[in-house]
Amino acid sequence: MKNTNWPWKTIIEPFKIKMVEPLGITSREERLKLLEQAHYNLFNIKAEKVLIDMLTDSGTGAMSAEQWAGIMRGDESYAGARSYYNFERAIKDLTGLEEIIPVHQGRAAEKILFTALNGKGKYVISNSHFDTTRANVESSGAIAMDFPAKGALDFDKPADFKGDADVRAMEAFVKEKGRKNVIMCVMTVTNNSLGGQPVSMANLKAVQNLCRKYSIPLFLDCARFAENAYFIKLREKGYNKTPVKEIAEEMFELADGAMMSSKKDALVNMGGFLAMNDKDLSLKCRQLLILTEGFSTYGGLSGRDLEAIAIGLKEVLDEDYLQYRIRSSQYLGEGLLKHGIPIVNPPGGHGVYINARKFLPHIKPVNFPGQALVCRLYLEGGIRAVEIGTLMFGKRDAKGGFLPAPMELVRMAMPRRVYTQSHIDYVIEVLAHLAKNREKIGGLEAVEAPLVLSHFTAKLKPMAEEKTAVQPGGRKIWKR
Repeated sequence: MKNTNWPWKTIIEPFKIKMVEPLGITSREERLKLLEQAHYNLFNIKAEKVLIDMLTDSGTGAMSAEQWAGIMRGDESYAGARSYYNFERAIKDLTGLEEIIPVHQGRAAEKILFTALNGKGKYVISNSHFDTTRANVESSGAIAMDFPAKGALDFDKPADFKGDADVRAMEAFVKEKGRKNVIMCVMTVTNNSLGGQPVSMANLKAVQNLCRKYSIPLFLDCARFAENAYFIKLREKGYNKTPVKEIAEEMFELADGAMMSSKKDALVNMGGFLAMNDKDLSLKCRQLLILTEGFSTYGGLSGRDLEAIAIGLKEVLDEDYLQYRIRSSQYLGEGLLKHGIPIVNPPGGHGVYINARKFLPHIKPVNFPGQALVCRLYLEGGIRAVEIGTLMFGKRDAKGGFLPAPMELVRMAMPRRVYTQSHIDYVIEVLAHLAKNREKIGGLEAVEAPLVLSHFTAKLKPMAEEKTAVQPGGRKIWKR
């Protein structure tokens, strides 16, 4: 079937299931103990104890039969492996960029790139940095600055391209700080931190014009480039008949370089790349690659990983797949809205983001409403999600305490080609139950949290008024 000719209301998965894996079915009592042992941090829960895992869409997808066949063909030579050249060819064909550097995942690309830029005390501007991008910018001594589009934080009001950058604000900042103090512009497509929202081609062109005017390199953080391209096809005037591959190629033509966690839209479980045309910058990056990742034709990856990425970058541009992918997130979002659950509207490409600040107004930001919802979602339904709020992005005061982030979200990420409609119906049912009992959800306190990327390893506990009680019949409950 072809996407443009599909005549039916029901959008089906454009694949059949060939292998299955059991889910982690647990009791509520067991999950209560697991939460306590994990210090109320879902990153510490064993995957085998999770029923529906929506923590991330990064590296959690199901690969295709062709990708598994490619894995068997992988060339594991240390230098100059055939699989590297297949990988390089696929990325050059997609991006048009000449210098292709493999890395084991996106944060390795970030670390290498921002270290090579050596921008201590200078600025990197963006529509919105994600957590590891911001951490690697700041670890290099540079300063990450976000310029989301006006209205992007109005989560209730739908808009086609809420992932756009505020170009006027960007230019005002560049003028204020001076062009030499802005070392790079990174456009994240789709905009992960703000709900997986897409960036329009018009906005990318406006950002490119700004960057050319001030001689600022423009890089795409392109982990979800195919989803972004499909949104452009659906929503932007003049692109409805343009093949998604051509839209993606046009996006990359606007950039001086790209970095990718291939664990998203390359449909693989591990891998990433840096791509650029600047040979001098590429040389610095390759030297760091060899020091920290591996030789320049494998970069911390096996040959089979390189082969799977080359295949996945082609498969992800199939419009039947993209139609199913985007519709899956819409289906979850529509189900939550029917139960009065506030989300970032419209739903993004790779998942649905719940507005925890609005959903749990009785919990102060410093008591992590997003994390409280994440914990209760696991307790009641065995569903694992991730907080994008004060625990992840909150600033720290002089004593190490948390200052509120501008948003309190819970991301329900959709692993690619993994769950069926009945799984999503279950997720909606559990969240509908929580919506009816939201006042019983209490906040959390931080017991221990590092200064960098706190959410991965933080230890928390229920607020002082939270008690573990026993109902008649011996059933433990976690209540306010």
